[in-house]
This record gives sequence, C-alpha cells and structure tokens, in this order.
Amino acid sequence: MVRFDVNQPVSEATPDEIQMPPGQLYSDEPPLETDFHRNQIDLLIRLLKFWWRDRSDFYISGNLTVYYNQQQLKQRDFRGPDIFVVLDTEKKDRRSWVVWEEGGQYPNVVIELLSASTAQVDRVAKKQLYQNIWRVPDYFWFHPETLEFAGFHLVNGKYAAIDPTPQGWLWSDQLELYLGIHERQLRWFTAEGQLVPLPEEFEQQRAEQERQRAEQERQRAERLEAYLRSQGIDPTQLPDQ
Repeated sequence: MVRFDVNQPVSEATPDEIQMPPGQLYSDEPPLETDFHRNQIDLLIRLLKFWWRDRSDFYISGNLTVYYNQQQLKQRDFRGPDIFVVLDTEKKDRRSWVVWEEGGQYPNVVIELLSASTAQVDRVAKKQLYQNIWRVPDYFWFHPETLEFAGFHLVNGKYAAIDPTPQGWLWSDQLELYLGIHERQLRWFTAEGQLVPLPEEFEQQRAEQERQRAEQERQRAERLEAYLRSQGIDPTQLPDQ
C-alpha cells in the first residue's frame, strides 16, 4: 500500500533529478481492499463515461498509477489515485498516466476512497501532494462504509473546503457536476440536480417516458372519442385521414 511518511513534507524533484524513463509504463497498484471500494470506483467511471459518451476530450480511470518524476518512480513511495479525471486530453485506453508523455498534464479531479489503512494518508500526505505538487483543482474523499465525505477546491494555491448543498452534495468546478451520496454510494449529479444515470437506468427512464407518452396519447384519443359521441358522431364511421 501507500508508504508516505506523513511527518515529512512532500518535495518536488528538480529538473536535474528527472530522467525520462521509457514509455509504456505499466500501472503498479495494489489490489483493492474491499468490494465496496472496487464497486465505487467502477460505478463513478461507468457513469462519467456514459454521461460524456459524445465527448472525446477527457480521460477517467481508477486505481491506476500516475508517474510524474524519476524520484517517485525509484522510491515507489506513492500509489495512484483511486479515481482521477484529466480534461482536454485524448480519450483512449492507457497502461498508466505518465505526466511527461501527456504534455505535462496532471489530473483535474482526484477522488480517494478512505479505508482504515489509508484514511490518514488520504487526509494529510496525499492532500498535501495534490495541493502543492500536482496542484489538482478539485480533490474529494469518500469512505464507502462510514460515508465520510469531503471536498476541496484549489484557491490561490491552497485547498479550501467546498461548501455542501442542503442535500450534502459537493460541486466540482472542473467537471461542472455535483458529487453526492445516493443510496450509500457516491454518484454524479447535474448542475440542475438530476442524478446522472447508468446506461441501464437511462434505458429504464426512456422506456418509462415512452410508456407515459403512449398512455397520454391513449387518454387523448379516448377523450376525443367521448366528445364526438356526445355530439352524435360515431368516430368509427369517420373517413380515414
């Protein structure tokens, strides 16, 4: 797992220290701790990919290593975020996210899932790294079991806590979406407050809308027929239009 020393400040490697290793680096992440963590990661990734299915300018992944300098690569003292989103990049599959192969781009949004073994690191050392070195604009953490949930936005180089809505949702300026807890899972919500659906939920909604439309059409036809009969007109005798 993560081997941060939370008592030591995170320092950025100097240009002389950074030697660009070969490309095509594979992710080097440990297995996920629980089903709660794996399911939560998969859920948020599936949701955003579906919601932005017509976009080709973003990348989202989870439990994947972000390589950002040789010092980190040699010491193996930092593991990748549980979930991260990069904007203004090519939407394609990757073995890992290698900053120097991606035009120097770091994630725009990071979400960490807390656990008994990682919570302190996520709240302190990783938060410091994301603020001072990666400069991630939006950072969130969530505990899939206790439901602890917090978010921060980078303001003048420092993280400021994001104020929750009355529903407890937190706004991401970068994604222009809310994050909030729904049925004990973290979900995306639109700026208008609508739950971002999974593909199967979207199909169910569309089927329900079609059923309601058909029912409204049937009721309209029945009202028209009743009106015609009240006027002494047999609707079955009307010529076809």
